[in-house]
Amino acid sequence: MNKEEIKEFLPHREPMLLLDEVVVEDEKAIGKYTVKGDEFFLQGHFPGNPIVPGVIQCEMIAQTAVALLPDCKGKTPLYTGLNNVKFKNPLFPGDTAVMTVELTARRGVFCFAKGKLEANGKLCTSAEFSFALLPKQA
Repeated sequence: MNKEEIKEFLPHREPMLLLDEVVVEDEKAIGKYTVKGDEFFLQGHFPGNPIVPGVIQCEMIAQTAVALLPDCKGKTPLYTGLNNVKFKNPLFPGDTAVMTVELTARRGVFCFAKGKLEANGKLCTSAEFSFALLPKQA
């Protein structure tokens, strides 16, 4: 899926849409995002040495997960938990983040997943997380 197709199922929009493309294969979603260097989250993190914040990397992983849910259209995915998060290597401007995510369980509106973000062949971030798919608020 390209960015316009992603917008059909994911409610995020620029500047918080953190996926350039996503592919679903073998019950896994693989998302990609190239860090351009002018993103809002790099301003001040850190001057002269920009590094993508860990919380943004977790958001990239979570956005990728929603591609695995065909019934998510028109709903808002909200984090309900973030566990066993590990940061191994930094993510820099110019890097292409590759997120690989799989669902581990689903109970009603609650979804459970695990994922990782890699760049340049190195693991940057891994996490287990949960989120709820809620109807849009009026």
